[in-house]
Amino acid sequence: MLEESFLEVYNKFKVEFFRRIFELVKEREGSLTAMEAFSIEIIHALHEPTIGQFADFLNISQSNATYKVNNLIRKGYLQKQNSELDRREYHLVLTDKYYGYTNIMRTYVHTVIGRMEEQFTPQEAAAFAELLNKISDEMMPETDSFNLK
Repeated sequence: MLEESFLEVYNKFKVEFFRRIFELVKEREGSLTAMEAFSIEIIHALHEPTIGQFADFLNISQSNATYKVNNLIRKGYLQKQNSELDRREYHLVLTDKYYGYTNIMRTYVHTVIGRMEEQFTPQEAAAFAELLNKISDEMMPETDSFNLK
């Protein structure tokens, strides 16, 4: 029961996310492909990663990651920013074009949270938030090394 309920909610978020991405992805100059949209969302989740961190997360070659990043830079959704600690290294930083183009999942989450706040008591909402934090912090160790939040 728990697994089915969790998968149902996860799948609804995922499908809505994909639907909105495909709504926004148009076949025109400068538009993101579906794979680029997924890549940029991963970069967003990784919080200004290096190309190496991006490649490691996706388990792809550095050259493949560089190709993806260069396309996103060329289209204006991403820029490179030198690291303050090591000037030879740079981080991938999202541009205003990215934020103007998409914050797809957050918009839908905001809608669902608004509905929850109408239906749940403040105590139920707080208990749910506590459970989500516990799941994120304690039950998903595979993502710990990537500092996802």
